[in-house]
Amino acid sequence: MTAPFEPGRGYQLNPDVALRPEPFGALAYHFGTRRLSFLKAPDLVELVRGLSAHRSVSDALATMPDGRRDAYLRALAALAAADMIVPQPSRSEMP
Repeated sequence: MTAPFEPGRGYQLNPDVALRPEPFGALAYHFGTRRLSFLKAPDLVELVRGLSAHRSVSDALATMPDGRRDAYLRALAALAAADMIVPQPSRSEMP
């Protein structure tokens, strides 16, 4: 079971996930679960790829257009539930 999605926490693309660019956005394939997800907007793909550069999902969403933030937040929550994105390790968990 995955932990609840927390927008105040940093996330990153799961290392077991590959993104394949497509005209509509991208396909995300999880090699562990063999699950496929569709990212239906190029901006969402950019957001997912850049999550690790931000301290939190909220900070990453602040870089997106206002009118799309709620939709992208829902999409990120769904990607977290599918284990496509995972929480960034906290500094105390790093070697």
